[in-house]
Amino acid sequence: MTEPQPHHDPLVRIECQWCKSMNEGTALTCRSCGAPLDAKDMVSDSGWREAPRLRDMTEFQFGASTCQVEGEIVPVAEINLGSGDSVFFEHHVLLWKDDPTRMSVLPLTGGVKRALAGMPFIISVAHGPGRIAFSRDATGELVVLPIHPGQELDVREHAFLVCSHTIDYNFVRIKGLRNILFGGQGMFMDRFIANQAQGILLLHGYGNVFQRNLKPGESILVEPGAFLYKDASVGMEVEPIKLTSGFFGGTSMNLARMTGPGRVGIQSMYVHHATE
Repeated sequence: MTEPQPHHDPLVRIECQWCKSMNEGTALTCRSCGAPLDAKDMVSDSGWREAPRLRDMTEFQFGASTCQVEGEIVPVAEINLGSGDSVFFEHHVLLWKDDPTRMSVLPLTGGVKRALAGMPFIISVAHGPGRIAFSRDATGELVVLPIHPGQELDVREHAFLVCSHTIDYNFVRIKGLRNILFGGQGMFMDRFIANQAQGILLLHGYGNVFQRNLKPGESILVEPGAFLYKDASVGMEVEPIKLTSGFFGGTSMNLARMTGPGRVGIQSMYVHHATE
């Protein structure tokens, strides 16, 4: 006898625990971010949620385009751009592209400041139709973050892989964190803003990635190298910690105090970039 197969009602809607998008009852992965819908949501006792590990060859959609994630050790984001869609990225993360896929450069302001801060001052744009693929030259995880109208997200430098054209891109200065964050040179963070339309942002996190939702007024202390992204609503400032006893007496360490409300994302491994 054959075992009975599980019944999936196509009329039932399933909410993705990662991006909160609704999916048809027969779906196994989220159509908006690729997160598995048939896997347990992993949350620690302290409230840290594991970023979903995307399965090899998982597909999700944005606009008229589709993205397929390939590989697990050094993951690749292969995008089939629809006509009228485009994505922007740091040019060195390009892995390959179809010959007809048109390229241009994203106009940016503050080029000198960005260069002094060690941030890329040339951002490339790929225009559909056509296929193009991206990958960081490092192990880790791809984090898919749909950004809804009205949302703003701050991301550490050299973390964003690719972003859809519907998202506005800028940068923001982090006052007071110059000497402790991003290896001593990162006075700025990438800021992604969804104004009129939803878009999608792909980040690369070293090691494993975890996210925690902070309540209004709730704060945590984060080692600066672990910081990956945060909602713009989350405050961020230096917190010196005095070490007053034992061998390390008289010294201190600097942490980043993150204060809610909003999401905070961290990575379990930090890689020092040459530009930092």
